[in-house]
Amino acid sequence: MITIKRYPNRRLYDTTKSHYVNLDYIRELVISNQEFKIVDSKTSEDKTRSILVQIISEEETSERQSLLTNTLLKRLICFYGNDNQDYLQQFLEQSLAAFIEHQDDILKLSNDINKNSPFGLFSSIVEQNMNIWTQFQKPTDKK
Repeated sequence: MITIKRYPNRRLYDTTKSHYVNLDYIRELVISNQEFKIVDSKTSEDKTRSILVQIISEEETSERQSLLTNTLLKRLICFYGNDNQDYLQQFLEQSLAAFIEHQDDILKLSNDINKNSPFGLFSSIVEQNMNIWTQFQKPTDKK
């Protein structure tokens, strides 16, 4: 377990590697499935959640495409304090875990659907025509 201390000046310090880190470093830990905990340097209070939310917030406001739409965010907000909050939390965790577990199957299915779409069929025809054209352009050996 990697322990990262968060200092009052908001700096983050990886105690296992003895150096300061930034949010990109934390993001990479998440992506690589590393176990870590972020604690307040003075109180030892767990700050992991707030840092993870900060990373999500920055990702959502960056120039990259947003993952969470306004509609989804509004609907999530409605569940805070709602009797179904625990149910939604479990549902989201299980759904995301299942999605990750079956990500390759979902991607293959998506590719199969795209291949059979009008654009996919058109692309296939263009590729076949290019192959025929290329073969037609090759000079034949004359004896």
